[in-house]
Amino acid sequence: MAVESKHVLFALSTCAACKKVKELLRENNIEHIGVDLDLVDIDSRDKLLKTVRQYNPKETFPTFVVDGGKQVIVGYNIEMYKKEFNIKGD
Repeated sequence: MAVESKHVLFALSTCAACKKVKELLRENNIEHIGVDLDLVDIDSRDKLLKTVRQYNPKETFPTFVVDGGKQVIVGYNIEMYKKEFNIKGD
């Protein structure tokens, strides 16, 4: 899966940090493609993990790929999201 010119969130459906990032993106109307790796079939998961590894070798979640790899935000790093997407407030 090539990530090109779009924002992609690689997450797990049960991950608390992933849920926070999903909420942040939704509240700020940040368009993205979201993929919960634990909800896809095993073949797709293997392919997606290979993609995640290209951007985040530790394969931790959430991994948010900005604009095809211009920036990668790992975890719930609110300051990086604020800076990248000009988000105001707490």
